[in-house]
Amino acid sequence: MITTFRYPNRIVFGPGAITQLPDLLTEHNAERVLLVTDQGLVDAGLADRIQAETNKVATTTLFPEVEPNPTESCVDRAAQLLRDESCDLVIGLGGGSAMDAAKAAALREKHHAAFTVYEIQIGGDANMTETVCPIIAIPTTAGTGSEVGRSAVVTLAEWNRKAVICGPKLLPSVAVCDPELTLGLPPRITAATGMDALTHNIEAYCSTFYHPICDAVALGGIRLAAENLETAVKEGQDIEARSNMMLSSSMGAIAFQKDLGAAHSMAHPLSTVAGVPHGLANAIVLAHILEYNKPVAAERLGAIAQAMGCDVGGRSEEDRADAAIEAVKSLTERIDIPKSLSAVGVTEDQIPEMVQQAVADPNHVTNPRPCTAEDFTNLYHQAL
Repeated sequence: MITTFRYPNRIVFGPGAITQLPDLLTEHNAERVLLVTDQGLVDAGLADRIQAETNKVATTTLFPEVEPNPTESCVDRAAQLLRDESCDLVIGLGGGSAMDAAKAAALREKHHAAFTVYEIQIGGDANMTETVCPIIAIPTTAGTGSEVGRSAVVTLAEWNRKAVICGPKLLPSVAVCDPELTLGLPPRITAATGMDALTHNIEAYCSTFYHPICDAVALGGIRLAAENLETAVKEGQDIEARSNMMLSSSMGAIAFQKDLGAAHSMAHPLSTVAGVPHGLANAIVLAHILEYNKPVAAERLGAIAQAMGCDVGGRSEEDRADAAIEAVKSLTERIDIPKSLSAVGVTEDQIPEMVQQAVADPNHVTNPRPCTAEDFTNLYHQAL
């Protein structure tokens, strides 16, 4: 069943949801569309499926050059094509990288300052003074939740770090969440992106920022991931598990309006310095961060344990916290997430540069336990 609901943007959800694209483009008076995606989705035929729908009512220009961690040059090329073809709407098709590239290209069309001007930690949304063309986000993974977020992550080649640009103008007009598009994901990508969704929900719930509505959403997203991720990995054609993971992904991104935590501050450098995919990086470091946070976040961890289905009745607060950490470890083992950073190619000599970037990353500001450079050094070594 295809259904539509709004929170925070319009979400068209359900198997077959992409068939609603012609009507959505008509509603937006879109006549020329830029489709931003990656070559893998072109080769898999998913871009053709989207174009078959968009071409019914509009002229579609394809930009298939999105990288796993989109760079400024990638975004600039997409923005130039947007201008050259006089497109009036941008579609981001793919995982977080494609959706982020689509958002950043839409911004770049009329905003030409360096991306550092728009970064979240300096209130960069105030510098987004021009209009941004409408964006439709179509996720093909269940992980980042970028379809319901107002942020985009762009890799700054000059500094070899990630910039988080954020503002209401980057929120997609519509998120088209069709779980059928995730059925072909291989198990390892399903596992890593699913752990990204779980990490978003967990870190958002533990964030020190006060937002009780997002707390409730996060606990619901944790529950969905705990109940469905293993099935989605091992029984990839299970549409119910795929649907629930897509919901968990969106809920995680909604929840992290209250910000994230130190796992993300560690994960971003793992991508830029060591080339570890973002979801996989989160998956490997998450339990270490939860253990680090336990002295000040035991009560929250206990609620996470309950959301993950642990029997915590009558147990002490410390035992409930330990149950959450063990539940995360158990899930990562069952879906074959590598146990260490060294198993995915990270080396000890990369740690100093990663620590420097982690300290500069804004996500740890709302981590329940403050993190210094020494703390990050110890955490990277523990995870290595």
